[in-house]
Amino acid sequence: MKKVAVIMGSDSDWPVVKGACAQLQELGIPFEAHILSAHRTPAAAADFARNARKNGFGVLICAAGMAAHLAGAFAGNSTLPVIGIPMKGGAMDGLDALLATVQMPSGIPVATVAINGAKNAAVLAAQILAVSDDALAEKLDAAREQMADQIAGKEAKLQAELAQG
Repeated sequence: MKKVAVIMGSDSDWPVVKGACAQLQELGIPFEAHILSAHRTPAAAADFARNARKNGFGVLICAAGMAAHLAGAFAGNSTLPVIGIPMKGGAMDGLDALLATVQMPSGIPVATVAINGAKNAAVLAAQILAVSDDALAEKLDAAREQMADQIAGKEAKLQAELAQG
């Protein structure tokens, strides 16, 4: 199975980004997490992105706040799928990060999840890898069934409570 790279622009992103790592672990997907900055360590970030495919990665997840556009820098240096996590914070409370992540030029796409959407970034990475991995696809199907069962249980509890008046 290909690995997922989870890249954050700063260690301040870790409290949110570790949710992506936990989701990847739960699904049994190998990953590496690194701190690389598009602006403070541009050569190291570009080198990582350029060599990611030959180093066994299949998807790159990049988290950055404000207008620091880590995902775009990675997408510009790799043809692997890149998923951006815009981080909450700064003067615009994450809106600038969201806009920087979704406003990519033609030919250099970045898939974007919600502000602080680390878990969804990991699920999307898993779905990308599952295109060629039936065992992983089955894990994702089981996770969806478990979510549906949880909602059904909550619905039954609500209806029981309503029936009691």
